[in-house]
Amino acid sequence: MRGGQAVGAGRDGRAGGKEGSATPHRRAVGEQPQPKKTPPRPAEPLRIGNASGFYGDRFDAVREMLTGGPLDVLTGDYLAELTLLILGRDRLKDPARGYAKTFLRQMEECLGEAHDRGVRIVTNAGGLNPAGLAGALRALAGSLGLPTRVAHVTGDDLGDRFPGALTAHAYLGGHGITAALRAGADVVVTGRVTDAALVTGPAAAHFGWAPDAYDALAGAVVAGHVLECGTQATGGNYAFFAEHDPARLLRPGFPLAEVHADGSCVITKHDGTGGLVDVGTVTAQLLYETAGARYAGPDVTARLDTVRLRQDGPDRVRVEGVRGEPPPPALKVGLTRLGGHRNEVVFVLTGLDVEAKADLVRAQVEDAFGRSGSRPAEVRWELARTDHRDAATEETASALLRLVARDPDSDAVGRALSGAAVELALGSYPGFHVTAPPGKATPYGVFEAAYVDADSVRQVVVLPDGRRVDVPAPEETRELTEAEPPPLPQPLDHGGPTRRVPLGYVAGARSGDKGGDANVGVWVRTDEAWRWLAHHLTVERFQELLPESRPLKVVRHVLPRLRALNFTVHGLLGDGVASRARFDPQAKGLAEWLRSRSTDIPEVLL
Repeated sequence: MRGGQAVGAGRDGRAGGKEGSATPHRRAVGEQPQPKKTPPRPAEPLRIGNASGFYGDRFDAVREMLTGGPLDVLTGDYLAELTLLILGRDRLKDPARGYAKTFLRQMEECLGEAHDRGVRIVTNAGGLNPAGLAGALRALAGSLGLPTRVAHVTGDDLGDRFPGALTAHAYLGGHGITAALRAGADVVVTGRVTDAALVTGPAAAHFGWAPDAYDALAGAVVAGHVLECGTQATGGNYAFFAEHDPARLLRPGFPLAEVHADGSCVITKHDGTGGLVDVGTVTAQLLYETAGARYAGPDVTARLDTVRLRQDGPDRVRVEGVRGEPPPPALKVGLTRLGGHRNEVVFVLTGLDVEAKADLVRAQVEDAFGRSGSRPAEVRWELARTDHRDAATEETASALLRLVARDPDSDAVGRALSGAAVELALGSYPGFHVTAPPGKATPYGVFEAAYVDADSVRQVVVLPDGRRVDVPAPEETRELTEAEPPPLPQPLDHGGPTRRVPLGYVAGARSGDKGGDANVGVWVRTDEAWRWLAHHLTVERFQELLPESRPLKVVRHVLPRLRALNFTVHGLLGDGVASRARFDPQAKGLAEWLRSRSTDIPEVLL
């Protein structure tokens, strides 16, 4: 697809793809009747790029991706659990809001560039109001004199079913995007779809995949999962970053996938951009915020235990062999609600007697709460021993005691907390001060997941000509079950000494959040190291290395083809990132904490 050719459709809007790829009663939504003659399947791979991994990502990435090299489709992921809460609060102030305003500003600069280069744009920046963003884009195109055809996907908003929620949105799949592109859309705006749908939708449109092309769709899901977090696939947040020239990682380029007709792909980036793409960076992103072998989505369940990766040249990783299964019959729904109000104070404890100082101020604050009769509903203390013995600077001689208070009543964590903390200034531990005076109470959110029957959700595509087309629910579904645990490799018979050193000397890791749960993926780069890791890093040893996980349920998943283990720590993050209950509310640093912990490693691996 070069020189302005459409994804699965010509510039006149006629549908493309392979005739006969679906039986008449299963013809993809939005596809127009085709001539009997079967057109040739596209020989060239579809080059799909990413220009945003979150709302707030690098603004210039859209222009960089459009001008940096050949591209067919540009995607942007703007949504996350916390983003939906932010957009929900925006919508409370103004019903016309609720979408990612940054994307509209990016299009003001780059919509003409995309049109001139024939690059289609697919994004979930519509957030809670895809119709509003689509309308703004149409107005923008008109003001720029561009014949840009904009479509949008709706149906994810299930607020009427969950009246107590601030936002309630089903995770839709990519078939609505496919329908829009087949109908000739240049820009497709969605609300809450799965991150991978931004890739599966264009790929299915281009290659004419039927809804039951599960292996191809699963391959595209894996490609989409690798792309969705932007530069995390090109060296960003990479465990082994220190092995590479810092100048190379100064400004990583955004990733792209060359997707082939069978669903396999090559992950790469534009020539001359920073960062790196190797099996390690792709493995890290594949493990990010996933769990077991079955990665379920609304269009297909991808089998992560079938993924094969191999280096295919400099900054090129081939992803192949992915198998797919019918999707589950239920759709996930992300719910956010306002949980109450929170405030925090950080006390600085300098020099000697840190523990005694912490005990004193804790007792004084608790006593003040008791005397006022307005103790917050939840009070949490955390002492971070950032102090060093015989330190050369005051800052490195200091520890931090963090008080977080939460309550449904803003006053209970506003004035009451301020009074309890500040009034101690001249009557507490020696050297009393805080990092900042207590501020006003701020609202916090809670994220929850629910599930509804896929058949009960009506996904609708609004085409560029204004027609509204229903996207049918999957004809075939399969209940999601755990895959059979794969056999472990033979243990490493090293027959030699071990050294107690950090796990990260041999293993990479990446972690993240899924609601209140944390995910930690751990991988190694050689078969010998895998034979050791698979037997050494049990759930029991994981909990030994990370004491915060000991009272919680931890589940281990084994992915031999990736030489990886994936751990899910249930409940570590409480009510999720929006509640900000933990020091690291998204578990971003959890993997690096694990890598820093010492364990007995065979010297032959070091």
